[in-house]
Amino acid sequence: MEFDTRSPIYLQIIEKIKKEIILGKIKKGDKLPSVRSMAVELKVNVNTVQRVYQELEREGVTFTQRGKGSFITEDEGVIHNIKNKMANELLRNFVKGMKEVGYSNEKILECINGYMEEDENGTVES
Repeated sequence: MEFDTRSPIYLQIIEKIKKEIILGKIKKGDKLPSVRSMAVELKVNVNTVQRVYQELEREGVTFTQRGKGSFITEDEGVIHNIKNKMANELLRNFVKGMKEVGYSNEKILECINGYMEEDENGTVES
């Protein structure tokens, strides 16, 4: 995993895990790797991963079974909320960026509609 120097590593790891949950790469009830294993895999300090796991549990994304490890919640509502929060953040950043370059709300909507039409026609380049 490549880390962005503008954001704390633990937050980037949290986002990565949440993304993998909403994309179905990590399933409800799946066991997360041990803190040490995850730290080795990501090449980060064990304390960083410990903080990630604590934050995920605090948010209700994971739960811990003593002696067994950390597991992804099976609560669909929590997973749905994660997806909505990510979508809202993406949208907020997009709209903020568009307004910074001078677009009005109406023009932003026009651009989105035009883009979506191109996407449906298969003419949008990745």
